[in-house]
Amino acid sequence: MPNKTHRINPRFREDKKTFIMAMDHGNGFNVLPAMKYPGKIISEVARAGADAFLATVGLADKFADSFHGKGIILRLDGSCSFIGSKDKPLQTVVGIEDALRLGVDAVISMGFPGSKWEDQILENLSRNIMDCNEWNLPLVAEMLPRGFEGGEDSRTPENITFACRMGAEMGADIIKTEYTGSPESFHELCESVYVPVVILGGSKKVSEEKLLTEIKEALAAGGAGIAMGRNIWGHAEPARYASAIAKIIHEDCSVESALKELNKKF
Repeated sequence: MPNKTHRINPRFREDKKTFIMAMDHGNGFNVLPAMKYPGKIISEVARAGADAFLATVGLADKFADSFHGKGIILRLDGSCSFIGSKDKPLQTVVGIEDALRLGVDAVISMGFPGSKWEDQILENLSRNIMDCNEWNLPLVAEMLPRGFEGGEDSRTPENITFACRMGAEMGADIIKTEYTGSPESFHELCESVYVPVVILGGSKKVSEEKLLTEIKEALAAGGAGIAMGRNIWGHAEPARYASAIAKIIHEDCSVESALKELNKKF
């Protein structure tokens, strides 16, 4: 059985950085019409420079060839949708043995310290980590203070740092979280968390310049890369956007050069 190092390393290049494309939103959010043809997006973004994909069971099963050998990180959480009542917590709906049967390289599970449902969600995360350890399967913990509930002080740099350190202490192999807003505070986070940290893109659509700048800052501060989706697959040219992002992550390209490449006329 492959060990965790063997499974994780192919998703991080020699520069120890990774570009994870998040395509798992359809598990509970409306992804239409932008992701009407997910296989096409996956294939094009894989060729454009993504190293791995966050995926649902449906994507991993039905579009296996579209990933072109790139990593597949399977979402374990579910049971809630954006049209639901919002009065129930996320549950683990996919087991580790199910994930292995699909042939994925890693899994991802939520951690929401401080949320209304923190006891159940953190218990699920802990159980998933222990199950992954049994099978040597890497786990990405998505650590978000108070989860989707938010709150005025929920996403302070201090709370984000605490949540990420908690995920590492629970045994996660990689942490996915929100950018803290400044290189200084994100450097402190990365110094305080002893596993690789990748930043998410969030639900809000932001300008190309802002997104690329945040990625550049996070990498310079010690971040291991990104796990982003909506701003990329919702873009008019997902593959070109992905190519620009890959150049920043793996070629240390400037934001200005990446923007020129993205907006170049053919």
